[in-house]
Amino acid sequence: MRSPKLAALELRRFGRGKLPRAALVALLVLPLLYGALYLWSFWDPYGRLDRIPVALVNDDRGATAGGKRITAGDDITKGLRDSDTFEWHEVSADDARAGVENGTYYLSLTMPAGFSQRIASSSGDSPETGALQVRTNDANNYIVGQISRTVFSEVRTAASTKTSRSFLDRIFISFSDIHGQTVKAAGGADRLEGGIGKAEKGSKDLADGLSDAKQGSGKLATGLTKLHSGAGDLEDGSRQVAGGTQALADKVDGVAGKVGPFLKDNERTIGDTARLVADSAAAIRHNLDTLVKSAPVAARGAHAASDALDDVYAARCEDPAVPDPACADLKKARQAAADVAKVADDVSALVADQDGDLDKLDGNLGTLQKQAQALADRAPHLSEDLDDAVSRIDKLNEGAGKVAAGAKTLHAGLGTAETGAAGLDAGVGKLKTGAEDLNGGMYKLADGSEKLSDGLHDGAAKIPDYGKKDRDRRTGVMADPVQLVSHDLHKAPNYGTGFAPYFIPLSLWVGAMVAYMLITPMNRRALSAGAPAWRIALAGWLPVVAVGVLQTVALMSVLHWAIGLEMARAAGTIGFLFLVTACFAALVQWLNARFGAAGRILVLALLMLQLTSAGGTYPVQTSPGFFNAIHPFLPMSYVVEALRRLITGGGLGPVWQACAVLTAFTAGALALTALSARRRQVWTLDRLHPELSL
Repeated sequence: MRSPKLAALELRRFGRGKLPRAALVALLVLPLLYGALYLWSFWDPYGRLDRIPVALVNDDRGATAGGKRITAGDDITKGLRDSDTFEWHEVSADDARAGVENGTYYLSLTMPAGFSQRIASSSGDSPETGALQVRTNDANNYIVGQISRTVFSEVRTAASTKTSRSFLDRIFISFSDIHGQTVKAAGGADRLEGGIGKAEKGSKDLADGLSDAKQGSGKLATGLTKLHSGAGDLEDGSRQVAGGTQALADKVDGVAGKVGPFLKDNERTIGDTARLVADSAAAIRHNLDTLVKSAPVAARGAHAASDALDDVYAARCEDPAVPDPACADLKKARQAAADVAKVADDVSALVADQDGDLDKLDGNLGTLQKQAQALADRAPHLSEDLDDAVSRIDKLNEGAGKVAAGAKTLHAGLGTAETGAAGLDAGVGKLKTGAEDLNGGMYKLADGSEKLSDGLHDGAAKIPDYGKKDRDRRTGVMADPVQLVSHDLHKAPNYGTGFAPYFIPLSLWVGAMVAYMLITPMNRRALSAGAPAWRIALAGWLPVVAVGVLQTVALMSVLHWAIGLEMARAAGTIGFLFLVTACFAALVQWLNARFGAAGRILVLALLMLQLTSAGGTYPVQTSPGFFNAIHPFLPMSYVVEALRRLITGGGLGPVWQACAVLTAFTAGALALTALSARRRQVWTLDRLHPELSL
């Protein structure tokens, strides 16, 4: 009999009564208990977190920073209550502690009293970190604690971001203020630069002026030294003048006392005499004119007379032949004529004014005439003039005394001025040096102010000036600078979809395992009839494969239409699961055929090994080394990887690899089953009386 007929006969046994039919139905439904029920139980646990009771404690008292009220606790509380994260219950700290302890609440979140104060401290001198307090109790539920850590990490990040936005907003506002103040400072530096430039020019002018002043002060000191010396001489001279005027005044006063009465009694006589002198001087001056004209004539006449007397004397007295008794008188006359001629020559020479004496005499006579006339004119007033002259001399004496005293004071003052001028000269010298240093410093200051102005302008250009829109945008970026841009190539929409590749093969393995509890792995009739071993293997494998196909159709129908499993490649998934069913059936058949009752234990053990090493939950790399070592040698490892690509999408490389591996496992298992069938055709004592029967 062929293998398909043998398989059909094996399945036909389930239709002979109610209990076999019920067993067949149970066999078909059993994978649903593992697959559908398990996946359904935690299909979307995060979508129902709002049913988990959690205690919320808000003890925050708020704070004030920068003139603005901060209520971080209230803000977070409102945000949490508006969310669907947990079922929040606002309670006191004591109630929250007790509730987490006795299981009323799975966990608690507390905003302490100084929460806002700590957040506000970020803008102060002693910044502190605000702490959200989470209390969990793994004795209530470990997974909830894990979920809470993820959720509260997001809450902390959101709170930190909001706090950072407030803090950074103040920073950007400060940048704008700094920019404005720096611009003002740059403008002030420009004005300072202009003022310092003027000051530098003024300091240069001051230095030049003080240099000139130094020269002037030197000259002043030298001049005052000379003046001081001259003032000494002036003091001595004025003292002598004062002494002389005093003596003159004393003498004039004495003489005036004697002359005054005389002048008063003889004013007329003095006037007449003065007029006489004036007239005489006028007559003499007139006669001088006559003398000038007649003196040469008289000189010539005197010489002529002298010559005539000489001739007479020679004729009469020098000739001894004719003696004359009158010769003695003649000689005297001759001598007298010679003398007259000599005098006439002298008068003529005088009149000739060879030395200008006659002009001087005439001038003096003119002066005498004028003065005598003036005296004659003032003679009636001589007494009065004398009194006036005495008064003037007395005043002159008084003034000379004052001049002498002033000269003394001037001398002393000039001595002080000389000392001061020397000090002034030294001081001006120091001022000149200081002014030159000042000019050098002002030059450096002018250069520095220019650099300061340029630097402030450059700094103002580099300091950002943010408007509100730009500030908000930058604050948002800096408060949360790193965004997680998640792009899931083939995202599983929920937990159930993510774990389906793990639980579906589990349910199919269990289905094959239970199927071989009801269906014999090797047909007894075929064994007894001595049928070929490969036909016996196929006859025991095909019924379970048929049941497995029905299990797969039932399981995937419920998962898709009842629970909502969406498959990226539905047809491929179903076809691949048929291959999985065939492979699992072949493996379970071989273990049961080869090891008998012990094979059922080995089937269960192999299931445990596959579940722990397939990487269905956590990546296999996170498992101990033993599971990493057996991972490549078990079929479920490839089934899980292939189903992930078929259900959620992705490349088909792992699918084709899994198909090859499953085909190899199927062929190998069938070959081993055939070998076991061949061995089973030889009866032994152990087969007749097995040690263990299940």
